[in-house]
Amino acid sequence: MIVRCSLLRAAVLLFFVVVPLKSRAADSPTGRGSELALRIRQLTPETHWLERPALALRFDAHHPQGLVRVGDTFYLSSVEVTRRPKALSPPKDGFDRDPGEGVGHLFRFDQTGQQTGDLILGQGSIYHPGGIDFDGQCIWVPVAEYRPRSRSKIYRIHLNPLGSTEIFSFADHIGAVAFDPAARVLHGMSWGSRDFYAWRVPEIGAITDALVGPGILRRRNPSFHIDYQDCHWIGDGQMICGGLRSRPGRPGAGGEDSVGGIELVEADVPQPVFQLPVDRRNPSGRVLTQNAFWVELSLDGLRFWFVPDDGRSLVRIFDVPLPNAKTSDRPSLGR
Repeated sequence: MIVRCSLLRAAVLLFFVVVPLKSRAADSPTGRGSELALRIRQLTPETHWLERPALALRFDAHHPQGLVRVGDTFYLSSVEVTRRPKALSPPKDGFDRDPGEGVGHLFRFDQTGQQTGDLILGQGSIYHPGGIDFDGQCIWVPVAEYRPRSRSKIYRIHLNPLGSTEIFSFADHIGAVAFDPAARVLHGMSWGSRDFYAWRVPEIGAITDALVGPGILRRRNPSFHIDYQDCHWIGDGQMICGGLRSRPGRPGAGGEDSVGGIELVEADVPQPVFQLPVDRRNPSGRVLTQNAFWVELSLDGLRFWFVPDDGRSLVRIFDVPLPNAKTSDRPSLGR
């Protein structure tokens, strides 16, 4: 059976009047958004996380960016950098570096870590996928040049068979997206999540916001706690974002030290309304929220998946029991 996204690529129209977005108290794609948001808000720095056996990836995942789980299948966006961007001195055309070279991937893998698909995304210098989200039917993936204030293409991925549709292009680096299925709004974050964007996505017809300039759509992020790496819509007008803030290493440590975190972001404002530090690290030294992550309801709380490292990484899995979790209507994991 072939399952495709209902939204087909349409001609994108220039639209000069930007209507303020009004998001309803939207549910997550599977209708569990309110409960998921409530449980996340119960987390504190003292909450006990129970680590489960990790899932070893049996393939080179390169540099992971975003993760979603659909049923028993995982989808991981990643960038394979074949030549890192080089610094430009003096800057040229407003850029402090060239775009480098690479290949964008959306990997599909099963519960054993075996790769079952590899979808190549991007075009030319646009090769760096970002954080991804699932809209209940398909996956949204931004792919950008590997430098700030550059260019992006936004793709929607149908899952069976695995394939992509380019939906629109945008004149900024989009590093993560989250899709509100009730309001049909795609939210995007720039390099370092310094800016937020929102594009209305009609079920039929053109995405009229797509050619509006970044300066018109841009909304500044008032928080500097972490830079978001991966975000997911969870309902109630909110998305959950994971990421980190790098800072110069402590004396004697060498390199950079990083602080990880998870935040709930009110999309319409936009600003974080809940912030949780994440201190746990991989043996590599990276915080769990360095790259891709996913979260779902569990029988007695929450389950998290993290992919902090590059290459043949481990997917770290944690259960978080919560005292007020509802269990009577939740027979298995899921959103």
